[in-house]
Amino acid sequence: MSQLTNKRRVLLALILVTVLAVGVFDSLLGRAGADDGRFADLRTVLEVAALIRTQYVDPVSLTDLFRAYVATGSINGMLGSLNDPYTRYMDPEAYKQMQVDTTGVYGGIGIVVGMRDNKLTIVAPIEQTPGFYAGLRGGDVIEYIDGKPTKNMSQDEAVSLMRGEPGAKVVLGVRKKNGEFQEVTIIREIIQVKSVTRQVLLDGSIGYIRLSSFSERSAQELEQALQALEKQGMEALILDLRGNPGGLLTAAIDIADKFLGKGPILHVVGRSGVVQTIEAQGDDAARNYPMVVMVDGYSASASEIVSGALQDRGVATLVGTKTFGKGLVQTVIPLRDGSALSLTTARYQTAGGRDIHSVGIEPDVVVSLPEGEEPPYYLSDYEGGNTVDVAKDIQLQAALNLLRAAELRRAS
Repeated sequence: MSQLTNKRRVLLALILVTVLAVGVFDSLLGRAGADDGRFADLRTVLEVAALIRTQYVDPVSLTDLFRAYVATGSINGMLGSLNDPYTRYMDPEAYKQMQVDTTGVYGGIGIVVGMRDNKLTIVAPIEQTPGFYAGLRGGDVIEYIDGKPTKNMSQDEAVSLMRGEPGAKVVLGVRKKNGEFQEVTIIREIIQVKSVTRQVLLDGSIGYIRLSSFSERSAQELEQALQALEKQGMEALILDLRGNPGGLLTAAIDIADKFLGKGPILHVVGRSGVVQTIEAQGDDAARNYPMVVMVDGYSASASEIVSGALQDRGVATLVGTKTFGKGLVQTVIPLRDGSALSLTTARYQTAGGRDIHSVGIEPDVVVSLPEGEEPPYYLSDYEGGNTVDVAKDIQLQAALNLLRAAELRRAS
């Protein structure tokens, strides 16, 4: 009986929200005189607005949402009033492409993009892809795609324009970090994204693993790399997360769990302030060798969850430069028409309770590259194979020196 009563209350609440929303919307729409068909389906608009009103991480006014919708004529324009680049509407095609992303196989040029200062910015190229070999790098701003300006273009629309049939070309107008403008022609290929792009044993006992993304296969690929290096005699580990833009939260949790004994991985803070702690399930004795995690300004999201957990729990030393600073949790909610809403529903804190959004994580040992020098992990992948050029990578040199010193201390 109580369950039935609760269901009725929820239903009545939803009906009330919808009725109020329709009333406000119709009032605003009437005043704007906007009935010319340029507006999206009203049902989807109301569905999105109701989800924001009830699940968004911060309180939001429905009136403000609908005013923004009337002013812009689009759902993403309405979402723009939140000033949250991570909350976005995906039409059915964009939603399908997002689902493809998590599997790691699609047709395109191989770059990860995001919005920074309202500009379509490359977070990182995926190594050994057409975008990588064309010289696209983290921090480059894409101003045009096949002649279409990206100003006011949604991230999902931009991604859909860059993807397509293998063998077809796409022309990007790119503003490089030094201010130079380049027009870059790239031929699309099938992109099969490997998370572990490099694994090698250095000094006979120090393992180096480069993890370039967090997808469905990441934890499995990392486990295989760890086991292979352990069989070769690995006694210490360098995990390279530089330039890793993140990905699936579940992959980050599974990877952190490989190195942590029981205890927190991260804390998720919901809109009501309720904190949910995600705990590691690992064995305290598992993989307790000395460890360094390498990070930089393009290590984001899932990379920050892993590096923050290992730093806070005292499992690893962080080397490099301050991370990107993305501490928001997105939930992808399918809508009735086949589209979806990626909604910021919570904030996360590192295992030690730090809020790193827009702040980033400071490494324990700061090692900055010389001004204008490309990160060595880009350059090394032109050569292919499982090798790293330590002499050309001062950050890797610093990581190695830390672990060599740890080995000397243990030996003595």
